[in-house]
Amino acid sequence: MNLQTHAGTDVEFQDIHAVRHDLQSAQAWMANICGPHELKASYPQRVHFQHAANVLKSMSTVLGYIEYGTDVTIDIDASVLNSYSISLPISGEQELRKSSGLLMSDSDNGLIVSPYDQQELSITGNCRKIQVAIKCAAMRQVLEELLQRPTQQPIVFETRIGASEGAPAAWWRLVKYLLMEMDQARNFFAHISMARDIEKALIKGFILSQPNNYSNELAGLSQGRCPEYLLKAKQFIHEHASDEVDLDELGRAVGVSRFKLHDDFKKYFGLTPTLYLKRFRLEAVRQALLEGGPNENITAVAMRWGFNHLGRFSSDYKKLFLEVPSKTVERSRKH
Repeated sequence: MNLQTHAGTDVEFQDIHAVRHDLQSAQAWMANICGPHELKASYPQRVHFQHAANVLKSMSTVLGYIEYGTDVTIDIDASVLNSYSISLPISGEQELRKSSGLLMSDSDNGLIVSPYDQQELSITGNCRKIQVAIKCAAMRQVLEELLQRPTQQPIVFETRIGASEGAPAAWWRLVKYLLMEMDQARNFFAHISMARDIEKALIKGFILSQPNNYSNELAGLSQGRCPEYLLKAKQFIHEHASDEVDLDELGRAVGVSRFKLHDDFKKYFGLTPTLYLKRFRLEAVRQALLEGGPNENITAVAMRWGFNHLGRFSSDYKKLFLEVPSKTVERSRKH
């Protein structure tokens, strides 16, 4: 992916910009952003594709503006996209055809092109739109943090996302604000912890504002239902994740037996303390690989976080993040 960037690799986000005049290269560019698809145009010689965006490196979310310069149609097969593509026209229109029907989109109504569905997106030649692309792995990670448990089914959103009222409109205002400020105050967003938290807040806001198959469960959640000692146990794990964490020691630290801790931890968080620790360590490794750039050594980072069996580590990493560690490092180099 030949990204034209305007920021160094030591920051958590950077500009990308592409101008393409043929279908193949425009399709290839966006395939790297969202996943495989087929781009078609009645007048391919009129294609004037432009994509100007920012990539938030922590979870690879892409925010920006996109236009094709001529009427185009994008065919998407089920289960091939690796991202959720959320878009809102600034000018022009688009429409999404699915098995459930046809949805129109203009400046008051955005669209969500989700994985796991056969669909066809038609975009008018005068359409310039805001697009947010959120990786499937990132969406799942933030959802599981909200639910405090692992999920088996992917999150499925209502396809139309309004931009004129309610929580979805507030989310779009947040997107527009971030786009404006990232362009005008780059140094402010170059702080690693700031950019990381903003990216997570953006994804969390989308999950909470747009109706989906987990909305009822999310609405019923209350942090108060979780016993205080379990929150202390999570904090202990976070603070000692790079050390040897013994379940008996963890139980003593929070004042309960290892058996009660094991059972209640799984009841409230859907994971045993041991599995929770492993997931936390995997996320820490991924963050280190993204922040470390091309000079980061995968083996050294993995061992620093307690992974001594590298084959098993690589397998667990791929299962959680849908890519092997070397792919994460490769993306860090490109960014």
